[in-house]
Amino acid sequence: MVCVNLGQLEEATRLLNEMVDNNISLNIVTYNILIDALCKEGTISKAIEIVDTMRKQGIEPNVVTYSILVDAHCKEGMVSEAEDIIDAMIKRGIEPNVVTHNALINGHCLQNEMDKARRVFNLMIEMGCAPDIVTYSTMINGYCKAKRLDEAMELFHEISQKGPIPNTVTYNTLVQSMFQLGKVSTACELFRKMLASGQVPNIETFFIFLDGLCKAGNLKEALKLFQAMQNSGLKLDIVPYTILINGLCKAGHIEVARELFHQISDNGLKPNVYTYCVMINRLCKEGLPDEAYKMFGSMGGNDCSPNSCCYNVMIRGFLQNSYTSKATQLLTEMVSKGFSADIFTATLFMDLIVH
Repeated sequence: MVCVNLGQLEEATRLLNEMVDNNISLNIVTYNILIDALCKEGTISKAIEIVDTMRKQGIEPNVVTYSILVDAHCKEGMVSEAEDIIDAMIKRGIEPNVVTHNALINGHCLQNEMDKARRVFNLMIEMGCAPDIVTYSTMINGYCKAKRLDEAMELFHEISQKGPIPNTVTYNTLVQSMFQLGKVSTACELFRKMLASGQVPNIETFFIFLDGLCKAGNLKEALKLFQAMQNSGLKLDIVPYTILINGLCKAGHIEVARELFHQISDNGLKPNVYTYCVMINRLCKEGLPDEAYKMFGSMGGNDCSPNSCCYNVMIRGFLQNSYTSKATQLLTEMVSKGFSADIFTATLFMDLIVH
């Protein structure tokens, strides 16, 4: 079934049907591979057709088959249908395993139904199915997204004491939530606990910290962290540069932001469209529309064509600095490229006409 790995699902399905027609026996593993691939492509109805074909061949779905279908329905927001599948499997004498329960918990978390997710979590324990680190991480992530940090921390303390061991994903989720809720010192304290427990931060951990420190206005610490990331030998892409430039620009530190922007090419990287937008916006707010437009004009030569956001930012910059003629010219160019003025740009033009 190499076809499935290559994404050629229609060919794989055709081949499977041909094998069935020719009475070539297939096993449950082969069917599950195809059902999983169809579900991941978002074609659940075709996956269910394969389950029907499988049954006709005298092969009953196993816990893996049901778990695949539960997960697919949950990810599509069809949680009640997923619950029906679990009821059906139990009636057939197949007990849901930790993977099945995790899929359903994730489905409720995605719908921000944390109380329902908790009920599934409690039920699996009652049924003698021990939650694993995926279960805990999913629940913690759900609580964090619902801004219910106390309940997330309660679960975190539970696994810290009883196991399973929290992994980097668990720590990242909690740290990000703490920053979003403005609990900077708590986030830093948890980071220290993470290091003390022997968990190694990944690149995402550093990005979360950099973004959190910038948004909290703690730019001195953010710059220190960025320097440490550079010195550690981590292979940095454009993301941390953009995070820090954005933080510096919002705080009005245009000189430092400009210096960092020029460092990007020195380090063999290229700014992305968001990096340009951030810099152009700040330069215009600093009363430097000519420098901003020069940067705007350099984008194409740097393999980064301006998008709708960049055009709107530049046009607003011209209008805010009374470069009305240039703003109008750029608006015409933007429309010819298939972009349109957003509500903020349109409002500035309306103000100009009215006054």
